[in-house]
Formats: sequence, C-alpha cells, structure tokens
Amino acid sequence: MTGRHVVVVGAGPAGLAAADAALAAGAEVTLIDSAERPGGQYHRMLPEAYEATDPGALQHGYRSFDRRSRRVLGHPRCSWWAESSVWALERRDSADDGPPLVHVLRGTPRRRHVLEPDALVLAVGAHDRVLPFPGWDLPGVYTAGAAQALAKGERVVVGDRVVVAGTGPFLLPVATSLLEAGSRVLAVVEAAGPAAVARGWLRRPWELTSQLGKSGELLSYTARLGRHRVPYRMGRAVVEARGDGRVEEIVTARVRADWSVVPGSEHVTAVDALCVGHGFTPQLELPVAAGCDLRPAAGGSAAGSPADVFVSVDDDQRTSRPGVYAAGEITGVAGAPAARAEGAVAGWIAAGGDRGARALVTLGRSRDQGRAFAARLALAHPVGRAWPGWLRPDTVICRCEETTYAAVCRSAADPTRTEPQVAKLATRAGLGPCQARVCGPTVAELRRSTDQGAGPHHRPVAEPIRLGELARPPEPPPGRATPATPATPSTPTDSPAEESTS
Repeated sequence: MTGRHVVVVGAGPAGLAAADAALAAGAEVTLIDSAERPGGQYHRMLPEAYEATDPGALQHGYRSFDRRSRRVLGHPRCSWWAESSVWALERRDSADDGPPLVHVLRGTPRRRHVLEPDALVLAVGAHDRVLPFPGWDLPGVYTAGAAQALAKGERVVVGDRVVVAGTGPFLLPVATSLLEAGSRVLAVVEAAGPAAVARGWLRRPWELTSQLGKSGELLSYTARLGRHRVPYRMGRAVVEARGDGRVEEIVTARVRADWSVVPGSEHVTAVDALCVGHGFTPQLELPVAAGCDLRPAAGGSAAGSPADVFVSVDDDQRTSRPGVYAAGEITGVAGAPAARAEGAVAGWIAAGGDRGARALVTLGRSRDQGRAFAARLALAHPVGRAWPGWLRPDTVICRCEETTYAAVCRSAADPTRTEPQVAKLATRAGLGPCQARVCGPTVAELRRSTDQGAGPHHRPVAEPIRLGELARPPEPPPGRATPATPATPSTPTDSPAEESTS
C-alpha cells in the first residue's frame, strides 16, 4: 500500500475513474460529491424508489459505469462522502507543503470537517452556459442541463410543447431525454450554420475513427429524433421568449456566422417550455482557490469569453500547484471517454503509481484523442461575437439581482468603473445567490474583459455556508477503513483503463 491519502472531489466519469485508479495504486481514497449517488450529470439515474428495470437501456456505457461504481464504493480503502460539498480550500503556509486543506460540509445537519490529503484530484465538472436574450428569465425557460436532469433523474416533463435550442451536440441527448420522458419536442434549433458544422466535423474525417463510440452515440440520438420526426434546424437561434407570467411563444431567427440576426427571418413558435444551452462553463472556483494556473481554450469562441478558460495541466494531469491534479471538463470539454481517461491518469499518478505502467500509454492516447475531439467541437460550434445584438436595454443579464443590459453597458462606458470589483458593486451583477456562476462570464464578455485570470471564478467561499455552521469548530473526519493486510498495488492495465474508452 502506498500509504497516501487521495481526496477526489466530484464523482462523475472523471472523478470515479480517478478514485478507481488511486485505489488500484494502493492509496486510501475519500470520494466527495454533492449528489446522493455517483455518476454526475452523464450517469444521472432515477431515485432508488423508482429504479429503472434496465438502466442500461437508458444510458450509453451504463454497465461499465455500474461495475466501476460498485468496485469503488465497495472498496475497503474508499470512503464515500455523498451529499457533501467542499466549501473552501485553504492553502498551506508554504507552496512546498503539499495540496491545500479541504474544508467539507457533510451530512444532515451539516457538519464541518477538514481533510489533509497527500494529493487532491479536482474533477468538479462544468455547468450550462446560457447567453441571455429578451425573455430568458421567464418561467418555463430552462437550461438544457436542468431539463435533462429533470427528465433523467426524476422523469419530470418540463412541458408538452418544447423547443431545444443553442449550440453543440449536447442538444441531441437533451432532446432525446425529453422525448423519453413524454414531452413533444417541436424542434432542435442549432445556431451554428452548416458551413461551420461541416468545417468542424468533416475536417480530416479519418480522425473520427478514434471516436467511434462517441460518433455512434450521436448517431443514435439523431436516429431517435428522426423516428419522432423532430426537425433539426441549423443556422437559427432563439432571440426572444414571450409570455404573460411564463413562456408562451418564442422567436427564432436565422443568424450569420457571427450570430448576427438576418433581418426578416424571424419566426414565432408557440411553446410551453424552452430548453437552452450554449456550451459549458467549467466550475473553476476550487481550482482558482487552490491557486491553479488557467489557460485559454484552444480554438475557443471568437468572443474570447471567460467561459473559454480551463485549468492548465501537464501530461500527468498535474496542475501548477504541488499535489493538486485536475481531470474532466475543468481541463476542457471533451466528452465522457476523455474525462475517464484523464481521471484514471490523475488518480494513478496522485496515488504514487508507477509512471511506467503500460496502461498509461493507452490512457494518454485516449485523453489526447479526446482533446482533439474538443478542438473539433469548438471549431464546429463556436459562439459568435455578435450575439449581444439580440439584447435590448431592458434585457436582464443577472437574474439574481435583475441587472439589465443597459446597466452593464453604462458601467463599461464609465471610466471610474473599469475595475471588475467596482463594476460589480455598481451594477450588483454577480452579488446574488449564484455568486456570478451564471452571469459572471457573460458580464465579463459584455465588458470585453481581457483578463484571463481568476475573473468571475474567484470565490474564496465556493459553496454557501451558514454562519452557525461556520461558528462551530470542525469535527474530526470519520475514520477511514483499511484492509486487514497491506494492499499490493495492481498495475493499471485493467482498473484505471477498463472503461476509459467505452
């Protein structure tokens, strides 16, 4: 047994693979996630009381995930902290003292714990990015991820007449999940035009052979939409939602390559729900708190948005901070197979595993193919620079504080409010409950911020904590079970790599 204690934050595809690999290397693992069950958004399942008879029929790669999940959660050296959240990372006195202290809220009532890991793997994922438009704050307008979570995790129908809009291949599984839950999907509206999509997906098509699993998954979604006769409209965007008290109709329009609206192309559609997603924003609060360096995305959007910033890692998934590793969508949105490969590499190296293990070559190849897939994705579905042309002066940008587009523009034009913090206080954008998670990158982009540093992700308190919880001293973490005899690290030939390319 290596004797190392590895803390993994996030139990999605990347985090679960990291825990599996760290255990295979002989380490003790504490796996932390805010959900009741592992899997993240990708493997979100129905509650146990409504468990599907055959979960494998509902999800790609479920059986491999289920094997890995059972192996990790049932391992004697793994402590599974469900429904727990890391609310802060505290850097140690010296950069050479190892990874930061991990402050966790766990249980009901929530109890404070402080972990002192030998290595920390961050696999916290990403959340939906939604560009604002008039009426996007109406009830009945959902992010694509929220709509999918309700459909997959609760079998809740968000509406009877639904349009799924935005950009990127994620729109396809969202529409499929809505159909399976019982909604009627009127259309999938993709802002990227045929030329951009062809440029991204058909450029050097032989490279797609390394992503046959992902390509097959997308083709299966397309086939299901075809069976339900759901039209897929390219080069169009939702530029307005209307309704009295909730969304009742939407306005779509043809958009150019820069996403400027083609005059006279507007079309009104009656709906009772709209699901929108314009890609993903990595959850960088914890990496920024740990002091990890960030990098701009390769092939990012033309607008140079702060949403296109990710954690910088080396080939071992090490960040710039000693003892801190990162994997999954915080290093680049490349899909679940790449996230699993990154997680496996991060977990194995963090646990002190043999860098000469043969499986690392396969994992590294899968990761690199995933990164190439991410670059192809960014090329095929870029966010156009002209999308602010959809906005009106009274369009809400920050829903928490009801900050309007006019207020953001006034702040950007005022020479006394050039500093981001001053602008935040002046407009109140980002001071509400979400703490700029939704509006932060959008506000920074509208202000044409050139700062590629922490930006809207700098949040010393990463999760809300009550003053009473903060006042109570932390409790010692529960003892971690260890096997009766020392474990012998296995090679990562099977454990870390088993589902890395599924």
